[in-house]
Amino acid sequence: MKPSFSSKPFHQATMALSSLILLLGCTAAVVDAGLAARQSMLEKRGLNRLAKRQDLQQQPSFPNQRQFLNNKTQPYWVNGSALPEVYFDIGESYSGLLPIDESKELFFWFVPSTNPDAKDEITIWLNGGPGCSSIDGFFHENGPAIWQPGTYLPVPNTWAWSNLTNMVFIEQPVGTGFSQGTPNATNEEDVAAQFLPFWKNFIDLFELHDRKVYVTGESYAGMYCPYISAAMIEQNCTKYFDVAGMMIYDPSIQPQVSSEVAALPFVKAHYPDFPFNETFTAFLENRTQACGYNEYIENGLQFPPKGTFDNPPGVNYTNNYTLDDCQVFDPIFEAIFEINPCFDIYQVGQICPLLWDVLGFPYPATYFPVGFTQPYFNRTDVKQVIHAPENVNWQICTDKDVFVGDNGDTSPPSGIQGGPLQKVIEKTNNVIVGHGDLDMVLIANGTLLTLNNLTWNGQQGFSKPPIDPFYVPYGDDYVNGSIAGSGVMGGHVTERGLTFVAVVLSGHEVPEYQPSAAYRHLEVLLGRVGNLSEVSPFTTQRYVEQPKFEKGLGRGTWWPNVEERFTVQG
Repeated sequence: MKPSFSSKPFHQATMALSSLILLLGCTAAVVDAGLAARQSMLEKRGLNRLAKRQDLQQQPSFPNQRQFLNNKTQPYWVNGSALPEVYFDIGESYSGLLPIDESKELFFWFVPSTNPDAKDEITIWLNGGPGCSSIDGFFHENGPAIWQPGTYLPVPNTWAWSNLTNMVFIEQPVGTGFSQGTPNATNEEDVAAQFLPFWKNFIDLFELHDRKVYVTGESYAGMYCPYISAAMIEQNCTKYFDVAGMMIYDPSIQPQVSSEVAALPFVKAHYPDFPFNETFTAFLENRTQACGYNEYIENGLQFPPKGTFDNPPGVNYTNNYTLDDCQVFDPIFEAIFEINPCFDIYQVGQICPLLWDVLGFPYPATYFPVGFTQPYFNRTDVKQVIHAPENVNWQICTDKDVFVGDNGDTSPPSGIQGGPLQKVIEKTNNVIVGHGDLDMVLIANGTLLTLNNLTWNGQQGFSKPPIDPFYVPYGDDYVNGSIAGSGVMGGHVTERGLTFVAVVLSGHEVPEYQPSAAYRHLEVLLGRVGNLSEVSPFTTQRYVEQPKFEKGLGRGTWWPNVEERFTVQG
């Protein structure tokens, strides 16, 4: 018997299917029309911005010239269109070695700015480690060209700090990157003492005398920057060392507090990235409680603080050690790799596979995929363009000790009372401490704890949590490879010359993960913008209109349920 296709149920099903197809077709047409309208709107907005940008760049305030090229600087001049794999001209820059003394030299890369507001300033960038190269920052974060992990080629950096100020990236201390000589530093005083004569030679070479100096960096530069800045200030010489401000990201200012004490609360706040079982979680909770970390956090995150708080029983943060029975960070770090072998401590949430990176970073261990044998800056053709010594095996972070002796850097943490951080704040009244909320190397709450235990300009800590909204302007990401976010992207607090700002969706290297946020921070540091809540365009993109916030920006997005997280007095 042949099947019948004229049955009533089949007819009803066919009609229903036809209606569904018609409905989907209409819906698709509506969606297509909506997308077309949005695309048209974006294109119109883009063309309008392009016209305004071109009009702005035709003004004489953006000269295209070699400002610092002369007979003295010629040996250091970099042909900006000759860098291998870089398909564009990076602009005017200079690089090479300059002496500390007869036996030691530091490598630098200087990128002048065409911004007229930069005529009386110079900004230093230092990466951390200790022993990690600052040209990592040049190529991954805030230089004129960036080659991000997982991308095919470098692109022009919309958020290059040289758009705002004269930038110099310095590989230090001795033993880092291309820098020359045998390391002999035992502490940060030695590092600063070696940095200062190099800096004088740099200033003399490029005739940058009597300029404001801004010192910036990240990670272990939380030690470098305060100690170097304090040493500069002590020279009392504005011809070379007129320190006007300092900015440090995810800084090592008190590592025991920023890692051990804050570890378990960080894991709980990011539970989906740390799906530990109940047994291991209980172990962490018991150890955290027994070692006094919970009490330390409870006392430390009160605003304003009720008084100074001493070491938790499990750590000594003056001498930088943690008792074995009070280690929480290391067990977490070991356990998470059992669950997620591609875990990235620099920005939690990374899953397999690891992204290829031209410098082999940023992961807990250097990673090169099959067929990739050396980092970009170890190539001979690259070394030749930037005047680097060809016999050096360049590493993003050296496997050699840059501090001599069995104990490494013997200096106290920069963030203790009476330390260099306090001195720089009180001298400049212009210090920014920024922190990515996805960083586990050094955890944001730990840094805030350290600052809240510090007394500067006559008072201890902050009177309120970092709940003022941090506003990042809507910008013109005219290079697809360097797009970045905008809007309220965290919270901040500014009191008595010190700003703490927490940045959402950012890991350890804020200028890499949230470059537009770091760009705004720099504008505030340089005095181009009043504060981090100001709703105004980037100073280099004034043609980009900003939204109107009739009800204000709110309290920021980084500290939800602030009353539950902190004790706020008054």
